[in-house]
Amino acid sequence: MSLLWPWGGLVIIGFCVGALGTLIGAGGGFLLVPILLLMYPHESAKTITAISLAVVWLNATAGSVAYARMRRIDYHRGTIFAVASAPGAVLGALVTRYIPRSVFDPLFGLVLLALSTYICVRGKAPEGSSRPAHVNVPLGAVLSFGVGFLSSLLGIGGGIIHVPLLVQLLDYPTHIATATSHFILAIMSFVGTVTHIVTGEFTTGWRRTLALGVGVLAGAPVGARLSQRLGGKTILRALALGLMLVGLRLLLRIF
Repeated sequence: MSLLWPWGGLVIIGFCVGALGTLIGAGGGFLLVPILLLMYPHESAKTITAISLAVVWLNATAGSVAYARMRRIDYHRGTIFAVASAPGAVLGALVTRYIPRSVFDPLFGLVLLALSTYICVRGKAPEGSSRPAHVNVPLGAVLSFGVGFLSSLLGIGGGIIHVPLLVQLLDYPTHIATATSHFILAIMSFVGTVTHIVTGEFTTGWRRTLALGVGVLAGAPVGARLSQRLGGKTILRALALGLMLVGLRLLLRIF
């Protein structure tokens, strides 16, 4: 299957993942992981997550630069949440190697379906361009630790989880949540990526990472500009739809 995807194809995939991931503040890992799982069915889970997380880091960094120019990032609380997520990211990266693909695929699918259902049933999409005046920072720190763990464990970067939590539980306006999530994600995914490098999981995936990285660096600024034209409800609906489709596709692989 991998022979059907030359390096140029990976660059195009990276561009699409970078644009959409930045648009919804999710980093793109929730799309990239299942794509890599389908392209490389015999690759280990640890290699897939290592590639995805490194690409997410590049995407989140480029997206954060674009959002910083728009002045949407809550740097103060975002830094606190990022620091809280770092130990979880390290722990998740270390645990990944002990999970076989037969467990990894359905676990990832169920996580995505659960998030999609929550957003559709109970989701809210507050509008606005101002940072919230009052935020439960201790709760945000605890949630960020869990997001860091899941992001490194599943290779999804964590933004797909963090954005709904910032909006639904911490009352962030959607556009501020997506930008702040990207800032947190840049720090969190960097920690997870360094852990994967130290543990030797980039010995076979670094070339694919570079090709995908070229694409996301070009796509991230495009996604940031597109976000200015969409309302918060539209962004969250796109997020929920993407979660549902990818989750179902992965669950179908086990039958």
